[in-house]
Formats: sequence, C-alpha cells, structure tokens
Amino acid sequence: MRQAHTSAFVLATLVLLSFSSCTRDPAPSGPTIYCSLDEQFSRPLIEQFAKELGVTIQARYDTEAAKTVGLVSAIREERGHPRASVFWNNELAHTVSLAQEGLLEPYVSANAADVPAQFRDPNGCWTGFAARARILVVNTQLLPDRKDWPTSYKDLTDPKWKGRCAVARPLTGTTLTHFTALKKALGDEAFEQFFQGMLANDVKFLASNSATLRETAAGSVAWAFSDTDDFHVGKLRGQPIACVFPDQGAGELGTMLIPNSVGLVKGGPDQANAKKLIDKILALSTEGLLAAAESAQIPLRASVDGPGDADILPLSGFRAMAWDIEWTAQNLSRCNQDFGKRFGL
Repeated sequence: MRQAHTSAFVLATLVLLSFSSCTRDPAPSGPTIYCSLDEQFSRPLIEQFAKELGVTIQARYDTEAAKTVGLVSAIREERGHPRASVFWNNELAHTVSLAQEGLLEPYVSANAADVPAQFRDPNGCWTGFAARARILVVNTQLLPDRKDWPTSYKDLTDPKWKGRCAVARPLTGTTLTHFTALKKALGDEAFEQFFQGMLANDVKFLASNSATLRETAAGSVAWAFSDTDDFHVGKLRGQPIACVFPDQGAGELGTMLIPNSVGLVKGGPDQANAKKLIDKILALSTEGLLAAAESAQIPLRASVDGPGDADILPLSGFRAMAWDIEWTAQNLSRCNQDFGKRFGL
C-alpha cells in the first residue's frame, strides 16, 4: 500500500511539473493579424515575426473563394469589438476603404519612410509594399513571334482577337480594383464603350486570375489578363507562357500596379505589439523575401532586389499607371454591384 501511495505521489508530482513547464513555455499572448496574402507565403513570415517579437501571434487567413472580402467584412462586422489588431491585405483598395470608414487608425512606421508617397496614406492609416502588376499573359506556342503579341488593355476589344482572349470577371480581387480604376481613368462614356467592346469581341470572362492563367497555358485562349504572381508560378511549372507589361507607349495609361498593404485596426488588441508587427511587415527584408518567393512580388523600394525572373520588371523598368486610389476605394462596392448586374449576378 505504501508503494502505491508513493507511486501516486510521484505521478502527481510529475504531472504538476509537466503542467508548470507547459504554462511557462508558450510566448505571451500578442496581437491578432488578419492576412489575405496567400497563406503559403505569409504564414512562414508571420511565424518568424512572432519568434522575433517573443509573442504568440494569432493569424486568420483568407480563403481563395473569399478573395480578401471575407476579412474586410469581418473587420466591418467587428467594429464594435475588434478582434484583429493588424490587417495585411494582398491588395490596396479595400484597405483604403476601411480607412475611409474609420476602421483603421494612424501608425507611421519608421520602416515606411522610403515607400513612395503615392503608396502611403497621408494620415498614416495604411502603407503599401510588395506589389503585383496587371499583365498580359501570352501562350508562346500559339503566339511564338513577339511582334504578334498584344500590348494594351485595348486589345481586348480588337476584332483580331475575337473569342481568343480572357479576363477575370471584375467582381473581386485585383480585377475589380483594376476595372474600377479604369472607369475613373477613362471616364464613364469611354469605359462603357470599352466594356461593350469586350462583350462584342466574345472576351472570355472567367472566375479568377488563376483561371485566366490556366486557360492561356492550356491554349484555350491565346492570351489573357492576369497578375505577375500567377504568371511566375505558371512559368516555374514549365507552362508555355510569356508576359507583357501593357500600355507602355506614348500617351498610353501604363501598367496597373497593385501593392500589398498593411494597417492598424482601430481598437484592436495589444496595440503596442501590433505596431511592432507592422514594423516587421514593412521592413526591407520582408519585401526582399516576398520578391524571392514564388509569388515574385515587385518591391516598391529601389534598394530592395526584385524577383529573379527577368520577365518581371522592377519598378524602374516600366511605367506604372497613375490611378486614383481614394476614388477607387470609395467606388469599389458600387462598381462591384454594377459589374455583377452585367453578368446577371
């Protein structure tokens, strides 16, 4: 009996020691980040930031189907009791719209000082970094000669490409941002002519940028609009594709550039560590890692090396489209509804 009591005492002691050890090991609770950049690219960085800060970072990632909107909606729904501390968005316009609604609060990171002014909120509520470009992806088996490649968004309405080109439906993601910005840049009348021209030209409107990439690589279309990250992944897989940075001629609009963005959620938990996390996200080293990753993000700062893929030009290698970020953010919802009606949604 004594041996049994002794064994029970030893077992209880070991359990208590184990529990004590477990309660000491985890890092202190820290900020919560909502992140729409693909989890495969963002999770390793966020986990590294947590180690460097010595805190536990709770992360919620967006699904492919939600395409940023899920997290944006969550921040809106939680405005009375914010759960997120930081919003890392893989595009810019929805972040700006949250700032316009008063759901982000100012924080100017010292690491953002050299980000170009057009990609920084004057009030400090958001900062852009690590961008994607809206490019034309060409099937090189169908179009082996570069001189035959399209060069402009206007080619979507050129009869020579009737039924042979594609773009994602402008309902979510970068395509919604792009088309909303185009509506402002062209004006209502010219944009309507452009849209009707696409319909008359039997442009294939597909579900996503990744879908336009797949259809181009498969030869279902000769070319399509997509983003540089989708293009780079396809190229790494050996697909017969090349890319064109469109509208680079004199008087043309230039290539649409859409950065990642980060902002401090108003009233979110652990603001002190949330600001430190934003500093980590905006570090030069983070842009460098995103440039070197499969997503091949384009750094906004000249001091950061760009992607190793020579087809993905650095910021100094092409003329970026000047787009009205604030207007685009204010009109995303209206344009989404308008475009949705055009597709019977």
